[in-house]
Amino acid sequence: MKPAALLATAGLGLLLSACQVVGPDYQLPDKAAVNRADLQGRLAGEGNNVISAPVPTDWWKLYLDPRLDELVHQAMASNTDLRVAAANLQRARFQVQEAQSAGGWSGGVKLGAQRLQESGEAFLLADKVPVANVGDVGISTSYQFDLFGTLQRGIEAAQANADATQAAVDTARITLVADVVRSYTQVCAANEELEIARHSLDLQAQSTRLIQRLRDAGRGDETQVTRSQTQFKSLRAELPRYEASRQAGLFRLSMLLARPVDQLPAGTRDCAELPRIAQLLPVGDGAALLKRRPDVRQAERHLAAATAGIGVATGELYPDISIGASIGTVGLLENLGKPAANRWGFGPLLSWTVPSNGSRARVHEAEAATQGALAHFDGVVLNAIRETQTGLAQYTAQLERRDALAEAEQSAQQAADQTHRFFQAGRESFLADLQATRTYTDVRAQLAMANTQVAMSQIDLFLALGGGWESGRTQGTEPGKP
Repeated sequence: MKPAALLATAGLGLLLSACQVVGPDYQLPDKAAVNRADLQGRLAGEGNNVISAPVPTDWWKLYLDPRLDELVHQAMASNTDLRVAAANLQRARFQVQEAQSAGGWSGGVKLGAQRLQESGEAFLLADKVPVANVGDVGISTSYQFDLFGTLQRGIEAAQANADATQAAVDTARITLVADVVRSYTQVCAANEELEIARHSLDLQAQSTRLIQRLRDAGRGDETQVTRSQTQFKSLRAELPRYEASRQAGLFRLSMLLARPVDQLPAGTRDCAELPRIAQLLPVGDGAALLKRRPDVRQAERHLAAATAGIGVATGELYPDISIGASIGTVGLLENLGKPAANRWGFGPLLSWTVPSNGSRARVHEAEAATQGALAHFDGVVLNAIRETQTGLAQYTAQLERRDALAEAEQSAQQAADQTHRFFQAGRESFLADLQATRTYTDVRAQLAMANTQVAMSQIDLFLALGGGWESGRTQGTEPGKP
């Protein structure tokens, strides 16, 4: 080997041995909110209504409702939001492959032919150069060294973004499940409340007829009749509201499942009993919550990507170094491949754009973006705790209200039963019996609405807890596929 080649090889070896990765290595800051001890333990608002057991992967199965299970399964298979999220995830994964393919080996082939009139003066010739058929065939290859880790930081940023996109898919999945359960609950609640409202309307109609008979018998006046008729019309005016609520729930399910209303699972339209969880709600603790919620994981991955972006921006301050080789033949078509037309080359290439103020500003811009990503991450963590604590408090309050109304319903039922027995014994009028029954029906309506609010609070709480996304992962399914 010639001395020049030995010197070039030695210089390249020294350069490679001195390679380093620019920019900071990512690690979660010690002062990040997710590391705060007060956010790791028992969730504030826990009481006798919940337990600290782990949140189940498929929490909706706690309802023990096969129809609801089928609705969730179909939504997971065909929901349009999940299809969009799956496409975004696939794109992010290809971006990782693109980043991994940057640098390293690359090659190319060139093949061309043309009828050419060259300029004689370009070759310092006074005479005209003859027109000729000229060919150019060449093969080249090169290897770009990632001496400063710029490409490695790019891979880290792309992978972190892909992880964040996966977390966004998980968020879409748990949001979808909550929307399906909420819509199904809305349909069931509307049917239940509609039945009670119709019963109240029927009782009011009986009361109106009785008051009219009393008026005709001279034992009442027209004002009482008008008042009773007004109450009847007011109750009748409420019926369309329940019908509209049921239809809205059905249309929402139709959209979530991406299928017509008449193709929803059998019995969905006529569901008249709220889905109920016959056990204490498992909520885990703060540490498990922060590990489980996809939005927390997404924000943390964005912080990692922003940190890697500092290295990418810093790497632009350094030169690109590659080594390449080429072989080809250029000349008249009839001479291609002959020694006089052949060429080859081998050697290193250094390309460096002298850093300007703009290049250094991009580094500072990346550092500022990382600080912003950290602040956002802290905000997401704090919001996750707030949402869960708020959900627990609201759920407890709704349960207490429901229990109080349940006691009131029992009292109203006892009063209605007693009044009815007195009426049968001739000790109370039929109007009093009817009024007691109507009071009981009104309390039933309030209790039904309270049960609906409890059911909705349960759904909101499970959504805040972030449960449900693990189901598709553990079964090895892609988003949007069953």
